[in-house]
Amino acid sequence: MSIIYPSRISLANLPTPIEKLDRLTQKWGGPDIYVKRDDLTGIALSGNKIRKLEFVIAEAQARGADLLITCGGIQSNHARATAVAAIKSGMKSYLVLRGQEGDEVDGNLLLDFLVGAKVKYITAEDYSTRVDEIMAELAEDLKKQGYHPYVIPEGASNELGAIGYLAATEEIVEQLNKLKLDIDYIVCAVGSGGTHAGLLLGQKLYNQKYKVIGFNVCDDEAYFIAKISRISKGAIDRFSFKVDFKNDDVKIIDGYVGEGYALNRQEEIDFIKQVALEQGLILDPVYTGKTLFGLKDQISKGRFKKGEKILFIHSGGLFGLFPKRGLFF
Repeated sequence: MSIIYPSRISLANLPTPIEKLDRLTQKWGGPDIYVKRDDLTGIALSGNKIRKLEFVIAEAQARGADLLITCGGIQSNHARATAVAAIKSGMKSYLVLRGQEGDEVDGNLLLDFLVGAKVKYITAEDYSTRVDEIMAELAEDLKKQGYHPYVIPEGASNELGAIGYLAATEEIVEQLNKLKLDIDYIVCAVGSGGTHAGLLLGQKLYNQKYKVIGFNVCDDEAYFIAKISRISKGAIDRFSFKVDFKNDDVKIIDGYVGEGYALNRQEEIDFIKQVALEQGLILDPVYTGKTLFGLKDQISKGRFKKGEKILFIHSGGLFGLFPKRGLFF
């Protein structure tokens, strides 16, 4: 079908390839596993966030913005992508990060500073209870300084950002058709909900038979069913999509958050090393590592079976490895 998309700018290197993970498929003895390499959307712009930002920054430009405000953890992939995309779009950036001044300048944070991002550090408590309020206050202060700020929510996960993965679905469907490949599942990490929402909308609007399944890396199943449903319904209302949507459409496999968001158990670290050694695929410790770890465990428990085909969305996050180097060796 033909979908009329909102305005977007070009930032990502697209299309990203789909590859079969032959050795992991054979070793795990279950379904055929493929990967959509969205870790290859760029270098400093690597990962899933840039697909969302193509639409979000287009709106910011249309509103005359000259500065982008967003938020995340100290090693936020989204914050880094926003800071780099801001510079490429002729804007400045201001990041509200969960952490404290003096945290090691490494990984994503190093790149934030390299491209001139300003950083406001806040506590974990303030982040969980009033980060949107803090960003709104910061925007008002910057307006008084003569800026025209535009606030982007966590992960660019709102009804506009989700369009990034609705558009990605069109790309995926075209690739699957060329490959003559029918898949049973798309699997992705869920950290803020926008990628999952876009993929689910895409599955419905492009009338695909596969199911979209998310592995949450923070919070829990109930939280993300509510959040993804809210984002999806917001997009349906805003863009007048002709599609039926129920909260039950959101499928989340819970139980792999481990020690908590961005915290790792040794078995997760060992798994990331194993995948790198066996397949040459580099996962990150926050999102893709936990998701593929969970997928392997679910395969061993029989939830996904031999003969089925799974497409795993590699959402990037490579820079998050470096601050955790001490866990690996």
